Amino acid sequence: MSRKRRMFDIEMPDGDAEIFPAGKDEEGGRRGPMASAIVETAESTRDRARIEAEIRQENDALAREHVRLKRAGLIVDMIPLDVIDTLKLVRDRAQGADFELAELVESIREIGLSNPIQVEPAVNGRYELIQGWRRLSAYRQLLDETGDAEKWGRIPAGIAARGDQLEQLYRRMVDENMVRKDISFAEMAQLALHYAMDPLTAENDPEKAVAILFKSAGYQKRSYIRSFIPLVEQLGEVLIYAQEIPRALGLALAAKLEDVPGLVAAVKAELKDWDTRSVKDELDTLRRYAGQGGDLEHTGKAPRQPAANVPVGKAKTTFQIARPQGSAKCTAANGRLEIRLARDFSTVERRRLEVAVAKLLDQIE
Repeated sequence: MSRKRRMFDIEMPDGDAEIFPAGKDEEGGRRGPMASAIVETAESTRDRARIEAEIRQENDALAREHVRLKRAGLIVDMIPLDVIDTLKLVRDRAQGADFELAELVESIREIGLSNPIQVEPAVNGRYELIQGWRRLSAYRQLLDETGDAEKWGRIPAGIAARGDQLEQLYRRMVDENMVRKDISFAEMAQLALHYAMDPLTAENDPEKAVAILFKSAGYQKRSYIRSFIPLVEQLGEVLIYAQEIPRALGLALAAKLEDVPGLVAAVKAELKDWDTRSVKDELDTLRRYAGQGGDLEHTGKAPRQPAANVPVGKAKTTFQIARPQGSAKCTAANGRLEIRLARDFSTVERRRLEVAVAKLLDQIE
């Protein structure tokens, strides 16, 4: 027996009556499940978009701040010593013993490093030193002395962004070291020579390099530095204590070197094999040749005579040669031939270097 389906009458609202969404009355009662889901999804989407926009804005601000701090060298990390190279800048310290380095080593050993070095990222995970050569040298000495790689194998370093012009890096190094009272005119002149010889710099004239590097120095000081350039350029290879030359002696000697033919060869001949001389010995010798120390024949050590076959020529000849590695800067002077190229020649096998140099000399003769 089948059951009959009942029918119910449904009263429809009048045509002009206000219709509300299903599940919600005029007073704002509960929505139906589908309407509630749609509304909640829309609200959630708006909230998520707002939160994502806030996150992106915060990340952009953090990224800009990170770049600013990095450009200022204020992002500091512990960098292994063996991944730091020192090829980009020629340092403004004279070759030879650095008597103050021992004091710096002891200070770092006792109280640590108060001022991080500055590096910039290079290739293959390496870094290039742009400030702090003596601090890095002190850490390397401590590592050699103690063998404690855990303590001295890494150094605090500010990581600067790449892209600063080489001239700016040199200027920054010079300005940092100008505050040191002990930096000498000979060292500053040597830096101008190195800057002019650096294959990556645009200036080839060391006297013009003085104007670039020592802008913060007064005119008179720049004039003194230029006066020391021929002294360092012509005698630098035989001087052990160039940084000890006083200003007055350097100016007088530079004038004598220009006025007296053969004086450069005479000074070189006297100092060349005198490895046991002291600071006083070297300065006394230079004073004699500068006319500040009496007649040469009345000294305790007779000067050697220059070789008869050494001609007196130009102070120097400079030129550039285009190479695949970049421009090679060459300087030819009395007793010296120098080639600077953006390449680490210490990686070339010694025998190959010997053969190449021998062929070069054979071609010149």
